[in-house]
Amino acid sequence: MSRENIYRTAAYVTVFSVAEKFFGFLYRIILSRTLGSEGMGLYQLALSVFAVLVTATSSGIPLTVSRLITKHRANGNKRAEQSTITAAVAVTLMFSVPVFAILFFGHDLFDFIFSDPRCMSILLILLPSLTFNSVYSVIRGVLWGNKQFIPYCVIDLIEELVMIAAGILLVTGMTSVFDGAKRVAFAIVISYLVSFSLSIAYFFIKGGRFRNPKRAFNPLLSSAMPITGMRTSSSLINSVIALILPARLIAAGFSSAETMSGIGVMMGMSMPVLSIPSTLIGSLALVMVPELAENFYKNQHKKLKDNIEKALKITSLIACVLIPMLFVLGEDLGKILFDNELSGKIIRRSCLMLLPMSLNMITTSMLNSLGYEKHTCGYFFIGAAATLACTWFLPAYIGIYAQIAGTALSSLICCVLNLRLLAKKSKEKVRFLKHTLISAFTILPVSILGVLLHNVFCSCMPLLFAAISTGTILLAADALFLFALGLAEPKWVKVLVRKS
Repeated sequence: MSRENIYRTAAYVTVFSVAEKFFGFLYRIILSRTLGSEGMGLYQLALSVFAVLVTATSSGIPLTVSRLITKHRANGNKRAEQSTITAAVAVTLMFSVPVFAILFFGHDLFDFIFSDPRCMSILLILLPSLTFNSVYSVIRGVLWGNKQFIPYCVIDLIEELVMIAAGILLVTGMTSVFDGAKRVAFAIVISYLVSFSLSIAYFFIKGGRFRNPKRAFNPLLSSAMPITGMRTSSSLINSVIALILPARLIAAGFSSAETMSGIGVMMGMSMPVLSIPSTLIGSLALVMVPELAENFYKNQHKKLKDNIEKALKITSLIACVLIPMLFVLGEDLGKILFDNELSGKIIRRSCLMLLPMSLNMITTSMLNSLGYEKHTCGYFFIGAAATLACTWFLPAYIGIYAQIAGTALSSLICCVLNLRLLAKKSKEKVRFLKHTLISAFTILPVSILGVLLHNVFCSCMPLLFAAISTGTILLAADALFLFALGLAEPKWVKVLVRKS
């Protein structure tokens, strides 16, 4: 793809991703108000363990399948593409089916995982969707590697909409917060079944075929295992944190109810808002990964360097635009969206971590697409050690913010190491630091302007209208400021709307 097509495609993918996240966000608001902080806490704890299982059985597959398909296509080897797909399906089934059987039929042996036994009942409901998700992950990799981004996004959006519709219908009849959490879990299973069915149908309708996978296992596993190991460890650490953090908070003097409520607010309300940049950056990564892999395997070093630079600059720009917005409007968002003051305070106090989080996300995707999975896996463990240390030692001093501090420190460490490796391995020098630093320096003046606007509007308007007015003017002022500094260019807008 040309540079214009890359970013136009990224814009289209972003539209789907934003729509998906927007509906998901509304759904989370509904759940938080329906289940309450206790119900959300139960649901999130069970979901965090389920996320470990999903990650362990399939997380490295989409990126690996995408990269290998790109490699085989560059060499004109169609048979190898089909063998890779078959091997990926076999591998995911070999992992997911035994994991499901062991946990589902022998769950009594694993009751110690949760401090609250209700969480195990929720996990058992989620388990059947492991197999559905595993096979779908392979098809996602196929669509990704073949740059079929629209079908990829459409299926994901349908999955999200089905989950929301089923969840809302089911929770209307709940008899308790525990019953409601179980019903929400059933909605996830239904949505995974739908995405599995649609992806398989699309694969065969478009001429997809399976072929003897014998020669494809070794390259698939050697590439997928480091990514899966890193992501599984990430999910596992998140689950460990979900188990350690309550104990450390209680040891620091918080009651059990306060602890569960605080975790529900942070994980179920604040973190989804703080994850907004991941939606936009994930769209860019989705388009860039196969493109970077193709540049790499075709030895197009100049084009590779240009694409890396542009992705890094856009990523830092996205983060530096959103940080002032969340700093100024964070507390308002907590009150308006969740009717919860603590969630808004967490958003405002934690928004600065968006820059290292965003750069870590895009650079990890870049390095994985270039074949440096083992390096990013090692960097992850260094960052994970920092996260665990913060979770263990800081609750007595900063309470629930200990996990936020750990996430921020881990992102910063991994981001620095990733950028260092990119600079070291690139055949041509990657230049982005000046752009990133100038973008970061804009955060302070834009935030000051936002606070002044917010104070003025809040003195004469209801909270909702004051927040909308402040956000609209602040976003426009930020855009003009960035254009004036040369950090963003008007021609980028033309690229997104120009016809191919």
